[in-house]
Parts: sequence; C-alpha cells; structure tokens
Amino acid sequence: MTADSVNPEPAAAPRRPTRAVAVRWGGHVVRVGGDAPVVVQSMTNTDTADPRATAQQVRELWRAGSELVRVTVNTPEAAAQVAALRDELDRMNVPVPLVGDFHYNGHKLLTQFPDCAQALSKYRINPGNMGGGKRRDDNFAQMIEVACRHDKPIRIGVNWGSLDHELLARMMDENAARPVPWSANAVMREALVVSAISNAGRAQELGLRGDAIVLSCKVSHVQDLIAVYRDLSRRCDYPLHLGLTEAGMGSKGIVASTAALAVLLQEGIGDTIRISLTPEPGGDRSREVVVAQEILQTMGLRAFTPMVVACPGCGRTSSTVFQELAASIQAFLRAQMPVWKTRYPGVENMHVAVMGCVVNGPGESRHADIGISLPGTGEVPSAPVYVDGERTVTLKGDHIAQEFQAIVENYVARRYGREQGAEPARRPGVVARYTN
Repeated sequence: MTADSVNPEPAAAPRRPTRAVAVRWGGHVVRVGGDAPVVVQSMTNTDTADPRATAQQVRELWRAGSELVRVTVNTPEAAAQVAALRDELDRMNVPVPLVGDFHYNGHKLLTQFPDCAQALSKYRINPGNMGGGKRRDDNFAQMIEVACRHDKPIRIGVNWGSLDHELLARMMDENAARPVPWSANAVMREALVVSAISNAGRAQELGLRGDAIVLSCKVSHVQDLIAVYRDLSRRCDYPLHLGLTEAGMGSKGIVASTAALAVLLQEGIGDTIRISLTPEPGGDRSREVVVAQEILQTMGLRAFTPMVVACPGCGRTSSTVFQELAASIQAFLRAQMPVWKTRYPGVENMHVAVMGCVVNGPGESRHADIGISLPGTGEVPSAPVYVDGERTVTLKGDHIAQEFQAIVENYVARRYGREQGAEPARRPGVVARYTN
C-alpha cells in the first residue's frame, strides 16, 4: 500500500443503468429505474371486491412505507370495485399508486371495466397465464392496447410456476439436441429470461413506450433467483423488480429474501423490491414492507426511519429494561415517521443506541446521534444519555423509558426542525447498524 493510495469506503456496486419508468396517480409520481432509489412495493391480501377493507389495508401498507401497492384483479366483481377503491383512497389522502395484478382474464377485465383500467397506475401481466398460441398473442396484444390507450406502464412478470409451456417445450427440445445438454433447471432459467425480454420487445412492437416496461423473473429458490437476475441484467436495460415468488413464513421468509436480494442489490441489480412473506394467522401484512425497508437501510442504499442499535444481552444484562426500552423506542420512531418525514427532513438518517451495560454501552452511545447506556447486573443504577457524542444527562428511577423518549423527541425537533430555525443535520448519511 503506497502512501498516496486511497482506502475506499465499502459500498454496494453502482446501480446498473436502466430506463426510467414513471408510475403516476394524479400529481404523485413514483419513479422506477434510472437514477431513482430502489422502490419498496407490497401487495394486499384482501378481496378487492371489498373496496373498504382493501383501502384500509392499502393505507396501512402505505403508512408503513410501501411506495407501490399491488391489488388482485381476478374477477368481474373485483374489477368493478377498483375505481371505488381508488376513490376511497383519495378521500383518505393516500396517494400511493395501485398496481393491478392480472393473470388468466386480464384482457377481458381491462376491456370490460374501463374505469378499472384508468384507476390503476400500472398493470402486472404474466405471459404464461394468458393461454397458448394465437390466443395468447391476441390476449397479450389486447392488454397492451389498453395500457397504450390509458398511458399506463406495465410489469411483465414471468414466474417459475407459470412459465409459457410452449416456449419451455421448444427450448427443452433444442437443449436435447445440444452436444452437451444443459440441466433442466438451467433451461428453465433461460426460458424465464427469454420470455421476459421477448414479451417486452413484443409490447414495444405493439406501441408501448420502452420507458413504460418493468421486468421480473421470480422463482422460489435463492440461488436460482440470483442466477436469473444476473443474466437478465446483462441482457436488457429495463428496470427490474426483485423478489422471491414465495418467500415463506416468519424467519424463513425473511432470511431467504434477504439472502437473495442482498446479493443482487450489492451488485447494483434491482430497481424495485417486494418481500413476499406469508403472514402469521392474524399477522400484520405491513411486516413485508418493514423487512424490505430494513434490507435497503442496513445495506446503506436508502434511509426510511431512525434505526436502533441494541445489544443482544448476556449475563451482564439480566434485567429486561434495555430490551423493553429498545423495542419501545423503535416502535415509537416508526410510528412517528408518517408525520416526521414531512416536518423533519433528514430524520430518517438518525442513529439511536440503546445499550445494556458498560462494556460497549458508553462507546456505542457516543457513536450514535443519541444514545443511552443502561445499567447492567451489579452496575450503578444510572443511565447516562449521550447526544452528538457528549454526555448530557443521567437518568434514574422508574421512568427512564418515558424520559428518554422525551429527550429523543426534543432532539429530533431541535436538530431536524428547520422550519423552526434549527440548524440542519450535522451528521448526514449516518448508517444505522444492528448489533445483534
């Protein structure tokens, strides 16, 4: 290492250059691809024929941070209510664009219900579920014609489980004639990529703008997903939507999604993501939004909400006080963000530390924007608070959580409340870290 060499900061690879696609509702525009940040998407699991229930879930997903929300449009009853759903969201001041999820009968529904076609901001088309031969071509062309007429972008979403059977059969035959045939999985991966790119080309031949197309090739297995998207990214410049088809439930779904998407995002691949978690019975649908945000934020690709550094606990921290405080502060910060993100620009970069003993506690607290080091087993029952690296106050007694929360709230207003004449954030770009 020479004296004048530079040790670069670790970071993801630059994003692959892509076309920029605008997804609009009224004056609200979400940009996908180009130089736009990676977009977080989610999907409802309500019956779209019930516009009130669906609107409520869309609102919850949007408040959690979803920037695009996909809804199922599978029946005439559902299609007939999409315009009412959009109206309900507008009354609730929820501007999030809606993406219609179409499969077997999308060409019929979009034609029969023009209000549905207009109320949606984007159409998701699965070419493998549109019939075969000339019928498939006609149905696809009909959906593209509607997209052109209403000036709507589309996502061509090719899925492992519903791949074009005619295309796959032809490619399997071609593979059998090779001197050294590929594996069946390799042929299927190639078929996914060919299907996506060829259908995008066909959409443009039918009159759809090249900057109105997003592609996805979803599978269920991590290594297959990585391989498919690496190949897809080398062979086109359309924006790419990332996600496992069925990630799974709980920790399995979170781990699988993170393992796959983190590799691709680190390589600069991916313009929009969705985490397809199966909710626990009665679970919160917006969990998939939180996981998507945390993947992007912990990788330093975006900032959505202040994140809390908290130690994992050990024999030094037999008390649960720091665990409860960390959980309450994280919940408090996320709950405040719908208001804070408009009032306090830059607050999403704030770094908060809640530590449980003197080993790493004071150091982590000093490195955070604001931090607290709680007493561990046998330590003096006091909790020093650090603000911008300086010890400011020591909390004691039974109300440490409430007092620290008030300190955090005052700090946010003072540091990020520019409309009140406060100075701008002095430490922009601080990346939150988990220490567990």
